[in-house]
Amino acid sequence: MVPLPAQGHLNQLLQLAHLVASYGIPVHYVGSASHNHQAKLRFQVPASSAPPTDIRFHDFPIPPFHSPAPNPNSPHKFPSHLLPAFDAARSLRGPVTSVIRSLSSKSRRVIVVHDSMMASVVQDAASVPNAETYTFRSVSAFALYWYALEVTGMALLPEEDVDITELSSSKGFPTLLDVFTDEFLRFMASQHEFTKVSSGSIYNTCRVVEGRYIDLFASATANSTATKHWAIGPFNQVKVPEKKSGRSAHICMEWLDKQAPGSVIYVSFGTTTVLSDEQIREIAVGLERSGQKFIWVLREADKADIFSGGEARKIELPHGFEETVETRDSGVVVRDWAPQLEILGHPATGGFLSHCGWNSCMESISMGVPILAWPMHSDQPSNAVLIAQVLKIGLIVNDCMSQNKVVNSSAIQGAVEALMASEQGDEIRKRAAELGAAVRGSMDEGGVSRTELDSFITHISR
Repeated sequence: MVPLPAQGHLNQLLQLAHLVASYGIPVHYVGSASHNHQAKLRFQVPASSAPPTDIRFHDFPIPPFHSPAPNPNSPHKFPSHLLPAFDAARSLRGPVTSVIRSLSSKSRRVIVVHDSMMASVVQDAASVPNAETYTFRSVSAFALYWYALEVTGMALLPEEDVDITELSSSKGFPTLLDVFTDEFLRFMASQHEFTKVSSGSIYNTCRVVEGRYIDLFASATANSTATKHWAIGPFNQVKVPEKKSGRSAHICMEWLDKQAPGSVIYVSFGTTTVLSDEQIREIAVGLERSGQKFIWVLREADKADIFSGGEARKIELPHGFEETVETRDSGVVVRDWAPQLEILGHPATGGFLSHCGWNSCMESISMGVPILAWPMHSDQPSNAVLIAQVLKIGLIVNDCMSQNKVVNSSAIQGAVEALMASEQGDEIRKRAAELGAAVRGSMDEGGVSRTELDSFITHISR
């Protein structure tokens, strides 16, 4: 497993490592010591099972890299401060090649699963006779298909595909230039050329959710990449621990136990979003005025090296806000790492105000929780369109075309009320619950995702 050194990517490939290891296949997870430590520290191991012993972490040195604090006042929401780590990770090519060659001499076959943004690191696997590389697509198939259409000027669009045509003309549908910086687009291009030798693609998604877009993307890229595609998500656990069964003892879980079913909205913007003080104040006021109970994870965005020194920004809330919330028992503000999957899987959680990173989307979908979408960058705006306009299991609070504007408290209040306390919200919650049940079923014996996972394991074990 060769992940990109950013939390959403580290986590997905570690989840996949556990899935593969559960079949008795030894897994080697490679990266810098710091990023491997980050992945393990934050990984949510299911309480019902011990972690597989067949996962070995390889901590390789990489060149020192700049790890600046995120800038809350940056005009572009893309986390450019992470790019130094991505560049430094290119130096893993030599150590990774050494591991592949070492394993190849004592194994029938070496399977290299790499993040699509780490293709250059594994390029030498092509010279190892019994090694095969597989590209891990860390974003939704919907986002990938849209990227392919944009790059080709819609030339790959089937004539009958009117839905995409209508979506493309709708307000808020992003372009690559809207959601990525020029610097990162160049980085993507530098990796793309090395994916052409891939033996197949792996997705953290489910055909129940976006089977159509998996097929469309596969068709759109059939001439340039491998033809084998496995949708084996969700990678995350779909059955979260119940009360008193080894669940985490986080204080917010105890608070959730006391709340009515479906009454709490969970608020979290992931590990790469940095918000201005003004925007944080507006969110606080909007949540308070909505009258809905909430859990708000209020953390600064990750630095490229989360363990590097330097004083972290103190995120300020309106004076007296936390005291009022505590007195009224109307919510919980979490300033550290929160057990997101457990929160989403709790019966009291009825909505998720999210940045729409694909990890968060898949976790929310698999738990049947509808999403208030507030995308910031990268694939998030495309994911928001998928959630709100295609699957119809959420609403969009703010689109990526308005990132330089502060979303005021009344708009946030209105969005929260629409999802949590309206007939429209009831319909959305119903659809989300139905989709969640279908996705969980897909991981059961004979389910579509379980069948594709079995197919992938059979293929690499042939």
